[in-house]
Amino acid sequence: METMRRRSGTVGGCRGMKIGLLLAIAAAGHCGCVRPPSDRTADGRIIVDYWEKWTGFEGDAMQAVVDDFNRSQNRIFVRKLTVSQIDRKMMLATAGGNPPDVAGLWAFNVPVYAEKGALTPLNRYLEEAGITAEDYIPVFWDLCSHEGFVWALPSTPATLALHWNKKMFRDAGLDPERPPRSIAELDRMAEQITLVRVERAGKRVEVRFSELTAEEKRTKKFDIVHLGFVPTEPGWWNPVWGYWFGARLWNGKDRITADSPQNIEAFRWFQSYPRKYGLENLRRFGASFGNFASPQNPFLSEKVAMELQGVWMYNFIDKYAPQLEWGAAPFPAAHTDRFPYVTIAECDVLVIPRGARHAKEAFEFIRYVNTRPAMEKLCMGQRKFSPLARMSEDFIRNHPNPYIHVFVEMARSPYVRTVPQTPLWMVLGDEMIAAADRIFSLIETPQQALRTVQKRVQLRFDRERERWLKIRQRRIAEWRRL
Repeated sequence: METMRRRSGTVGGCRGMKIGLLLAIAAAGHCGCVRPPSDRTADGRIIVDYWEKWTGFEGDAMQAVVDDFNRSQNRIFVRKLTVSQIDRKMMLATAGGNPPDVAGLWAFNVPVYAEKGALTPLNRYLEEAGITAEDYIPVFWDLCSHEGFVWALPSTPATLALHWNKKMFRDAGLDPERPPRSIAELDRMAEQITLVRVERAGKRVEVRFSELTAEEKRTKKFDIVHLGFVPTEPGWWNPVWGYWFGARLWNGKDRITADSPQNIEAFRWFQSYPRKYGLENLRRFGASFGNFASPQNPFLSEKVAMELQGVWMYNFIDKYAPQLEWGAAPFPAAHTDRFPYVTIAECDVLVIPRGARHAKEAFEFIRYVNTRPAMEKLCMGQRKFSPLARMSEDFIRNHPNPYIHVFVEMARSPYVRTVPQTPLWMVLGDEMIAAADRIFSLIETPQQALRTVQKRVQLRFDRERERWLKIRQRRIAEWRRL
């Protein structure tokens, strides 16, 4: 999941702005962003340049849709180019006045790119096309919107679920068809599944963690053979574990809420894992993990029985561990009397950069991608689900992921969350990652680490908000004219 990126600084002053613009133009030319002299094909079709980040089967799925679009009419030809670090390169190209016509970004890019004037609002195009919020699962339309304007349309969506290993459940004496239904139950099941190697009467023996004596648990003189669960595997959502405890990271207006009681409670739970199993034991065990996209992935190699993962995980199970007995279900919440589970939604999006030469034709392509046949072809090719409000029965019935309905139902549920839709999410996310590292490493208490995040990010947030409020009305008036 591409949620954390380092943001480069800006150059201040008039002279600095001119230098920055020249550097942006030079960088855009250096990375291959300079346009060819012609924007027409040999037979006179308008060329729409489309930059996309996907490679492999994901890129192939979109290329198939591009090919279908190009065959469907004779006025426009979409030329797809795979671009690494697309968010940065698109910003450079836009600053240099040389952007692509369409770019495939992530939804978390929308607020900051909109406020920086790097995107074209789509409201006028959407109104002319008759596309409305009712055409989409609500959370994905919301992810494409900012300050009352729509800046993108979804391409492929995702939600997160608990993935569990049924064989490891069965071997531990648990019902393989019944995943945990609360955080407390998840913790108990994890202890029952976790297998450790400990010395008893001069011999090394393997026992379940739940069968260790109180003294063995206290001294932590054991090696982990396999784990039931650990919140840092894969660790991509460490900043937002508070969601499962009823927390938020931002009040939606003027206040960061990193050190709320709910977040502190969540990170006490997070820290309970190194306190329970031993930090050094977990580090030694983690050193044996292979790459994510490999048969040595800890979930695929049956070293970890449960983890939080996205709808894309099916692709890696199918490729690297097709024999795996697994299931997917909503990841349970801590306080199930208030809400039973939480999921996080995210999506890839298609945008029209500001200054695109062929914005009208670019939107025609984006509109085509968001028709049901094209969208279902794309999402089936990537083994995801459609962000559209209505999906065909064949799409669900023929989907290779046997749990695809779980991910769709969670996206539609009232328990779906997103990362904070603020331009400062990157800053907040980085600070939360650093805090989570200090908490898990037992360097700081949750209160100490989260108080630091609160203080540092709130100060930055206040400055940025003050700057934005000074230009907000002028910027909105500008957007309305586009």
